[in-house]
Amino acid sequence: MINWRMMRYRLEYLIFQTLVCVVRSLPLRESVKLAKGLAFVIHYCLPRKMTRYKVAAENLRTALGEDLSEQEVDQTIYQMWTHLFRMIVEIIQLPRKLHRGNIFDVLDFDYPPELITALCSGRPVILLSGHYGNWEIAVSVFGLFGFPMGVVARELDNPYLNKWFAQFRQHTGHRAMAKSGGYDDMVATIERRGHLALLGDQDAGKRGLFVNFFGKPASTFKSIALLALEYNAYICVGYARRLPDDFERNQWIKFEMGCEELIDATKCVSKDPVGEITQQFTSALEKAIRKSPEQYFWVHRRWKSQPRVREKKKRQAEPIAEKRAA
Repeated sequence: MINWRMMRYRLEYLIFQTLVCVVRSLPLRESVKLAKGLAFVIHYCLPRKMTRYKVAAENLRTALGEDLSEQEVDQTIYQMWTHLFRMIVEIIQLPRKLHRGNIFDVLDFDYPPELITALCSGRPVILLSGHYGNWEIAVSVFGLFGFPMGVVARELDNPYLNKWFAQFRQHTGHRAMAKSGGYDDMVATIERRGHLALLGDQDAGKRGLFVNFFGKPASTFKSIALLALEYNAYICVGYARRLPDDFERNQWIKFEMGCEELIDATKCVSKDPVGEITQQFTSALEKAIRKSPEQYFWVHRRWKSQPRVREKKKRQAEPIAEKRAA
């Protein structure tokens, strides 16, 4: 019996490997044009329901204001798709384009000296980013500088693609960890005073901790703050933001590597340390995203879950409304 799912996975992987071969054969400018062309197809040729245009538009207005014009929203979403395809191209190019010999030509660093102190302190560091900029490059750079990390990421449904990305993350000395069921690995790493890298802007469901993100409650995982508090870890809210292209002067793409905030869990004296730290790193992510909102992944449903308090109020309001109607 034919396993159609595996056939589909193999076909997807074949298409991806074809893209890899094409990208590696193209000059830099042409690879950027390819990414822009793919973004054009996604944004202008596919049905908007398929590309989750409505979700992205709603998220943009939630974050940046209801007064955004249709043109501004549409342009930002198109730029987002361009960014995402450029990120894929950059990931394919990275092993050949970024190395210790040219790292200071490719990257502009905006890190406080305290971060180096933290990495060399013998205490664990959690590198926290979001679906912003090229987060894969941000992680790779730490490996190139000799700070291997456990990279926590959701496993892809396609096993062939999942293996490719796991090997990509390991090429700079990191260790890939599955987000689902990988908590024990995370704890084991941090107990050994190792470092972790993960994304902290996913919806955590109705049981998550609600903190403000662009002025609206967003369900956020408590485990990051809990790990930091239990194991006296630092949290570095970092990013790799693509800078404007200058093909005449730069050999590759130019990025700003930044640390928006360095949080020392041992210095938290709040009565609600988990809430304070979670709000602190979420606010830092928001601050970073505001620098280049077109480089954020607006199609994921960051505000999908709502606080239960609102649901209770809604249930209490329904009988009152019915009585008034009667």
